Amino acid sequence: MRVAIVGGVRTPFVKAGGVLSQFSALELGKHAVLSCVERLGLDAARIDELYFGTVLLDPRIPNLAREIILRSGLPKSITGHFVSNNCITGLVAANAAAEAILSGRISCALVGGAESMSQPTLTFPRRGEEFFIRMSKACSPQQRVAGALAFRPGFLLPQAPSPKEPSTGLTMGQHCELMAQQFGIARADQDALALRSHRCAAKAREEGVLKAQIAPIGGVMEDNLIRGDTSLEKLASLPAVFDRSPKGTISAGNSSPLTDGASVVCLMSEREARDQGREILGFIDGTHFASVPPGDGLLMAPALAVPRLCARLGVSVGEIDLFEIHEAFAAQVLCNLRALQKGWAAYPHEPAFGDIPEDRINVFGGSIALGHPFAATGGRLLVNACQALQQRGGRRAILSVCAAGGGGAAVAVSRP
Repeated sequence: MRVAIVGGVRTPFVKAGGVLSQFSALELGKHAVLSCVERLGLDAARIDELYFGTVLLDPRIPNLAREIILRSGLPKSITGHFVSNNCITGLVAANAAAEAILSGRISCALVGGAESMSQPTLTFPRRGEEFFIRMSKACSPQQRVAGALAFRPGFLLPQAPSPKEPSTGLTMGQHCELMAQQFGIARADQDALALRSHRCAAKAREEGVLKAQIAPIGGVMEDNLIRGDTSLEKLASLPAVFDRSPKGTISAGNSSPLTDGASVVCLMSEREARDQGREILGFIDGTHFASVPPGDGLLMAPALAVPRLCARLGVSVGEIDLFEIHEAFAAQVLCNLRALQKGWAAYPHEPAFGDIPEDRINVFGGSIALGHPFAATGGRLLVNACQALQQRGGRRAILSVCAAGGGGAAVAVSRP
């Protein structure tokens, strides 16, 4: 039995705080799910489960997947599983569904994620939270008065989700600067990768490739982060943002932007897809997750996940037609490519994977140009891989995504 990819859609990926800022993650996710059902002509009664996630958590909606089902008009018998694992959320969702299909427990699932970076859930400072908890437990008038006297105005200051790694206190960008210094990745090379990302994305948009993925919402028809007219000169003029010393190399131009968006992919068992007479866009051949200590390189786990997955499948770099590599930062991509090509000194027992030709990487652009709504990126990569293989007549693709906390994932996709 194989797990088939039969289709997928996404909303436009747009700059946070902009044209989709009125939509919550729940609303974006609901739109993507219903659009996928409609576009593929799915019989909703034959959908077994929905695996769906977000990274910017909202405690008021503890199971986003189930809430999408309940508010979308889909059969309430569909089971909803909430998934959250930083930037690999979408691939974790796909893997969970694939394993359920391979076990024979289900035959059809929708997988994906949504992110509204325009609407992050705010919290109180920790001392403020403790104050309000104590006040909620006060029973007598005396306890309420005594508790109220401890109030400080600072307790009411809202706090957005912290960009810092809980285990290290550094932001992802700061960690990536350390990686760039460790691997000797020059600013000019980062800007060149960013430029290629925008140019490839602009070309894909012009050719209608991206339009085929998108379910418009709120009058927004297309992605709005692609800068096909940018240049190396424009990118080089942007200041470093995470290390403002002369050593700093990472700018807003060679990093993925804050993004709103959602994506959904439909997976079926091969038998179910053929019984329904559906075109199979690709098969998920395998998934591998890897983790490294953040001090070794926070975003370097794909350098382990990719070769381990390929070794398990018995596939060499030369047998892979396309690579979809998530671009959190240009420096992160280049560091991982360097480790894959030459080996990684921190892991001397892991053999080098080989050199990946540039023309096989992110042929429709990557997250720097298209945007990165955390939980939705995995779904975009799956759809991109299937489209790119079909367009180029390729057979195999490898997807890789790095994640906060030192995590990473790789997925192998093949055409029928």
